[in-house]
Amino acid sequence: MSELIDMAMSDGKTAMDNAVDHLKAELAKVRTGKASVGMLSGIKVDYFGVPTPLNQAANLATPDSKTISIQPWDKSLLSTIEQAIFAANLGLTPMNDGEFIRISIPPMTEERRFEMVKKAKSLGEEAKVSLRNERQKIMQVIKSEVKDGLSEDLGKKKEGNVEGVIKGYVETIGLLLDAKEKDIMTV
Repeated sequence: MSELIDMAMSDGKTAMDNAVDHLKAELAKVRTGKASVGMLSGIKVDYFGVPTPLNQAANLATPDSKTISIQPWDKSLLSTIEQAIFAANLGLTPMNDGEFIRISIPPMTEERRFEMVKKAKSLGEEAKVSLRNERQKIMQVIKSEVKDGLSEDLGKKKEGNVEGVIKGYVETIGLLLDAKEKDIMTV
C-alpha cells in the first residue's frame, strides 16, 4: 500500500527538482547589469534550415563585465544571429563588425533593477506554485491510500514527510531568489 505513496513521492520529488532547475535557468536569463551568456539562452537561429540554439551555432563569450561577444562558426550566420537577437526582444543591440557580433550591456537604472527583482520574484512564485501542485497530488494519493486501509497514523506521518520535503524546496527557492536579488541590486 505504501508503495503508491513512495512512487508518488519519487515522482513528486523529480517534478520539484525540475521546477527548481527551471527556475535556475529562468533566473539566469534575468538581466543583472553584468554581461552573461545566459541572457542569450533560448535564442534560436536558422542554421541551414534548422532552428538551432545560438550556443550551438556560435562561440559565446564575455570578454568583460559589460560585453558579450558572439563568433559564429559560419560567417554567413552573422546577419541571421543579429536578426534572432532583435527578434528575442531582450532590449539588446548587437553590433556586427564582419567577424564578431558584440553586444554592449548598458548599465541598468535603479527603476529597471527594481523591475528585474520583481520579475525574479514572480518566477520564484511560479516555482512555488509548481511545488504546491505536486504537494497536492501527493496528498491526494496519501488520502486515497488511507481510505483504502492505510492507518491514519502512517498517513499523517507521510503527510508530515511531504511537508518537510516541500519546506526544503521552498527554502532553496528563497535562497536562489535572495542571491539573484543581491546580484541585481549590486551596482
